[in-house]
Amino acid sequence: MGAIGMIRIKAGVPRSGWPRTNSRPRRRAHALALPTAWGAVAVGYKFGCPLAEQNGLGARIVTSAVFFAVGTGLILHVRRALLRELRQARKVAGVAQSVLLRPLPPRLAGLHVAAAQLSADRGASIGGDLYEAVATEHGVRVVMGDVRGHGLAAVGTVAAVLGSFREAAHDEPELGRVVGRLDRALARHLRERARAEHPACGGQDPDSPVAEEFVTLLLLEIAGDGELRAINCGHPWPYLLSGARVEPLSPADPLPPLGPFPLPADLAATPCGHLLPDESLVLYTDGAEDARDTRGRFFSLRDALAEAVRNGPAVPQTILRTVFTALLHHTDGRPTDDIALLVLHDDRTHQRAPLGARGTGRATPVHPQSTTCLHRPLP
Repeated sequence: MGAIGMIRIKAGVPRSGWPRTNSRPRRRAHALALPTAWGAVAVGYKFGCPLAEQNGLGARIVTSAVFFAVGTGLILHVRRALLRELRQARKVAGVAQSVLLRPLPPRLAGLHVAAAQLSADRGASIGGDLYEAVATEHGVRVVMGDVRGHGLAAVGTVAAVLGSFREAAHDEPELGRVVGRLDRALARHLRERARAEHPACGGQDPDSPVAEEFVTLLLLEIAGDGELRAINCGHPWPYLLSGARVEPLSPADPLPPLGPFPLPADLAATPCGHLLPDESLVLYTDGAEDARDTRGRFFSLRDALAEAVRNGPAVPQTILRTVFTALLHHTDGRPTDDIALLVLHDDRTHQRAPLGARGTGRATPVHPQSTTCLHRPLP
């Protein structure tokens, strides 16, 4: 009996033994019922009503009114059907997008977190930018990246990189090994794309060829005492907001992006001082600083951040609201590239960093392949 039940389930037959009815033909018949009725009314009036055969002005007015009503009914029916399908498609797309670029929690291991993205493709809530923040036993780990190009063509690459990060951030104790996992995931994804786009497989010419694909990436780790470590692969350095001051976290040149060049075999993270209480880090993609107005002038993200913290430390939501309002005003509501911002605000009470960690003006010795981050004196 158990085997029969299993066969029925796999064959699509419920346990009661009655076959399942396919609702698709029923929905299709229901959708055609109203247009068919309207058409039957029009045909019946034309061939069955004596008034439709007359040529007088009154008969013509009545005939025109009948066919106008029929045409209006058909248009309204089609419009409602299209709107229903569009709402369903947007609902499905919204669920898929929220799974891929899921909302970040408002608090993460004592940090206030807020993030938002503005896609250059109208109607899409995600594009070529990616971000994620997770709390691990190694500290809070954050990734911010930018895939070459924007829009739906870059979504596959975003999924490959984010999926790898969400596993590697918990598994790997060192940031260098996390970046290595992301680099290998990207390489596998690009190989699969190359096979799918090959002419032998019937692929069409892509907008973004695999040979030109790359991802800029910033990987950041915040320990429980606020210690910062980072690996930067071709991405803009974050801004540090301390009181009313806005300064880059590091003036050093980053490593090359992921994709075109192999990573160093002994990649190590860069010490970047400490994140003190009431300080914030703003991670962003280059679409923010590359945004232009109608005169071709670039957007000043630093000035917008300075305006957000002009009266002192601000919560992440206020910073995002101020920056995106200024961005939309600057671009007249039409950005040409994807823009993503992620704000981390430290409101924890932890011990001050030791003088040797914060520096006396000298950079902490780091790995030859890494870059030197900004070290600020203790207030």
